[in-house]
Amino acid sequence: MITRIPDQVKHLGRLISANDIDCIVNLRMDRNAFGRLCQILRDMGGLVNGRHVSVEEQVVMFVSVLAHHKKNRIVGFDFWRSGQTILHYVHVVLGAILRLHETFLAKPDVVTDDCTDSRWQWFKGCLGALDGTYVNVLVSNTDKPRYRTRKGEISTNVLAVCDRKLQFVYALCGWEGSASDCRILRDSLTRPHGLKVPKGKYYLCDNGYANSDGFLTPFKGVRYHLKEWGPLAGRPQNKEELFNLRHRWLVRQRDQRPPQSVAVGDI
Repeated sequence: MITRIPDQVKHLGRLISANDIDCIVNLRMDRNAFGRLCQILRDMGGLVNGRHVSVEEQVVMFVSVLAHHKKNRIVGFDFWRSGQTILHYVHVVLGAILRLHETFLAKPDVVTDDCTDSRWQWFKGCLGALDGTYVNVLVSNTDKPRYRTRKGEISTNVLAVCDRKLQFVYALCGWEGSASDCRILRDSLTRPHGLKVPKGKYYLCDNGYANSDGFLTPFKGVRYHLKEWGPLAGRPQNKEELFNLRHRWLVRQRDQRPPQSVAVGDI
């Protein structure tokens, strides 16, 4: 143990203390984000230093497994730890992160009649927006056909639901990339602890989903994608195009500015 400690400390220091480049490459986050994550896990997740393993090293080992899909033995070799130690602290950190679900998952606020936000005031009763996203994964050769997307990538289809402030409300992971968005949404609604939509409220979603109770989609066959609203495309010509413009911006918003200034009186 005495001979291994200098190598363990040196390896950990290179990852989280040397520079942001090495930290991002190995942990997918800079030193500031890593430090804040460790502090959150201490204060709210209940993570504590082990007898020979600090909180920082526990988190680094956990993130190494997630960020690069490393095997237990590979991480143990990098950190001079036994496989049993790696497995133990991966589960410890995972438990601490799961205890933070109430902190990381926000509770959506409904759009009220007196809302003054120029982006959301047209959608009374709206809770936020949802969509699916593909995340590349490594699976066995026998499972690849099920995880192959329409673009040929091997991915998992993740349902993500956000409130108006772009904070996560709900997420459902694990579905194959070949699964449709509607099928994943139906599954989330039927789970005991799945997505719940109060009566009379709704989420915005694109045409990959059905326009139904609790979910509002845009008009079909009408201009919708933001690239169709370029400088030469002109303003919306009717109420359906104006609705689709506002709907699309909220579903795919990338910053806090509206796409263009369009008033109801322009229609």
